[in-house]
Amino acid sequence: MLNAIAAAINYVIDMGASVMLPIVIAILSIIMGVKVGKAIRSGLMIGVGFVGLGLIVDMMNAQLGPAAQAMSERFGLTLSVVDVGWPGASPMTWASGIATVAIPVAIGVNILMLVLKLTKTVNIDVWNIWHMTFTGAICYAVTGNFWLGILGVVVHAAIAYKLGDIWAPLMTDYFELDGLTVPHGTSAYMAPIACVIDAVMDKIPGVKKIDITADTLQEKVGVLGEPIVIGGLLGAIVGFLAGYGPQEALPLGVKMSAVMVLMPKVVKCIMEGLMPLSERAKEIMTKRFGDSEFYIGLDPAILLGDPQVVTAGLIFMPLTLLIAVIVPGNTILPFGDLATIGFFIAIAVAVHKGNLFRTLFSGTAIMYMTIWIANQTVPWVTALATTTGSTDGATLVGALDQGGSPITYIYTQLCTLENIPGLIVIAAIYVICMIFAIRCSKQRAAALRAAEEAE
Repeated sequence: MLNAIAAAINYVIDMGASVMLPIVIAILSIIMGVKVGKAIRSGLMIGVGFVGLGLIVDMMNAQLGPAAQAMSERFGLTLSVVDVGWPGASPMTWASGIATVAIPVAIGVNILMLVLKLTKTVNIDVWNIWHMTFTGAICYAVTGNFWLGILGVVVHAAIAYKLGDIWAPLMTDYFELDGLTVPHGTSAYMAPIACVIDAVMDKIPGVKKIDITADTLQEKVGVLGEPIVIGGLLGAIVGFLAGYGPQEALPLGVKMSAVMVLMPKVVKCIMEGLMPLSERAKEIMTKRFGDSEFYIGLDPAILLGDPQVVTAGLIFMPLTLLIAVIVPGNTILPFGDLATIGFFIAIAVAVHKGNLFRTLFSGTAIMYMTIWIANQTVPWVTALATTTGSTDGATLVGALDQGGSPITYIYTQLCTLENIPGLIVIAAIYVICMIFAIRCSKQRAAALRAAEEAE
């Protein structure tokens, strides 16, 4: 029986997020009382949105990936461990021995926390449970202890759902995604660093007044500040930095302009598909729990609909390569995640209210810490890749996404105690950042309440 359930779950997972999420949304909608036809339409609309996102992200990988590799070769980077990114890390995670068990465990943690009122986040993004699973899979691969691996899933899931609560005010205030949140992925767990940077920059005279966004650029330079133009210029610049001629660099620029225009339209499809479920969920929750708020947890890809996020992502492509050079003892060449670096800094952009000047500083700190941690987890990621047959002939395997996660690092170090000084330093930094994140969340929530009362 259990094997049949596991096979069914794996069968659906293998179809990808664009199929799995519509199925999950349609079933949940029907269970909650949405009419069958409307539920199916909602699921398909979300599927359409994620297909669109997939096409755009695939295009970015296909176009920016080779440009990133060309840049690293042109600048003479000889880093020995190639970052496999989330496209490499997620399959090896799903192939691990605890993957099938991890899904019901993560869902169970969410339900338990909701019942105990420890979270307001209702995570419906089953695909991204792989981030939580990665922590358990790494621990299991390194320690050989199955139950420590499952506990890793529980710990990461609990932290992720609380992160969903923390970032919910930002989703409403900045992204205008009412009732939604992003509880998982690099966006969620690295954004606390931006809260510290933002607080520090608020104390620096002169610097605290600098505000550079696409809107302020547009006011100063007119049409040259529009997202479509910024995308084209940054795309072309990346091409020229890669050593491309005009025939290759300019088409890259046009394709990045397309990303700027199409991403927001695709995200609107996802929002439209979620509306019936979101509205029905609010009705049910209001009846049972009064005026309590609940947030629907979704993929961080919905944040790429913001032009500032895409702009910052393009800027950080070459910057991340530079950061990789200056991190002491670094052996990882950013590659697999480089084309979608916007995921790492998406919520940071919101923390800074779209201020690209501040995002340069927080993004640099985020990527530095990610690369720093990812270096220390190379043996662990290699162990996981080896046990799942995912090395593809490489002797060492590294990953920025999840391999550079402080949550994964701290938990696995607590289980192995291989590097106590590193554990103390990273844990101390991350705890301080989380305190600032909670403070930031409360301030945004208070501002939202004040704005609602003023209306």
